[in-house]
Amino acid sequence: MRVFVTGASGTIGKAVVKELLSHGHQVLGLARSDAAAKQLKDLGAEVQHGTLTDLDILKKAASECDGVAHLAFVHNMQDYIGSCAVDRAAIAAIGSALESAGGNRAFVISSGTSLVANGQLATEDRGFDESDPFRSIRGPAESTALAFAEKGVRVSIMRLPSVYGEGGLGFVALMLAVAKSKGTIAYLGAGENRWPAAHTLDVARAYRLALEIGRTGSVFHLVADEGVRTKDIAEVLARKLDVPVVSISQEEALGTLGLMAAAMEIDNPSSSAKTREDLGWAAVQPSLLDFLESGAFLEQQETLPSWSQRQNE
Repeated sequence: MRVFVTGASGTIGKAVVKELLSHGHQVLGLARSDAAAKQLKDLGAEVQHGTLTDLDILKKAASECDGVAHLAFVHNMQDYIGSCAVDRAAIAAIGSALESAGGNRAFVISSGTSLVANGQLATEDRGFDESDPFRSIRGPAESTALAFAEKGVRVSIMRLPSVYGEGGLGFVALMLAVAKSKGTIAYLGAGENRWPAAHTLDVARAYRLALEIGRTGSVFHLVADEGVRTKDIAEVLARKLDVPVVSISQEEALGTLGLMAAAMEIDNPSSSAKTREDLGWAAVQPSLLDFLESGAFLEQQETLPSWSQRQNE
């Protein structure tokens, strides 16, 4: 396959590009900077210069490929509504191009398990929580993509958990941000809320499988750890960094993390049973706690991007 990848130079995007190339596929990666373009060329991918707002460029690139993996997102928490609108417009543009090109072309888009209602087991069959202000803004991207499943496009929704390894630490980076600011590792309240998680390399393999064999209209959960208690995560980090571990309030988290403090209280246990069956996918990389216990995160923490930066170029 020839696959157009948006967000190709982001943490997950680069892993997807490598995974596709290593299995004989060709990759055309979207790059919004010369630095991103160089990274993609060094990996062996072709480059399409542009951004998510260049809809004509997105359409042209999509029409020239057998499938599209959409991973880019504008991480602007100061205008989250605008970021989600840009995402939906990009999905609509790509979907329309694939529809016009015909041939049951693959289209996989990125979403999140956290869009399902808080505190409930998220399964692939559950839709996004329309009653929640945050989730109801991002969730419609799934509906925008799935509409093309009825128009001859092989659409798959890839719901991501907290993703770690290979240059990223997901929500764990929030705890490290607090540590850098306050000198302690913190969790909210009793620390009983759970984060699902998966290693970047396992996630990348799932994207490839969805492009290759995903059935039209599928929703996949790329989850290895169904739910890891935040207190357990904090205790491992504190031990490895030799700093105190403390419980903090939401107000204290807001003071350090701003709007991203909302992620600290997410309770999002998530199942991937259907995904494993449909894609024949299983996690083979270390679990989140094993990864942290290994100390592999120590060499990453100083180079992690700010949460205010756009992480998927």
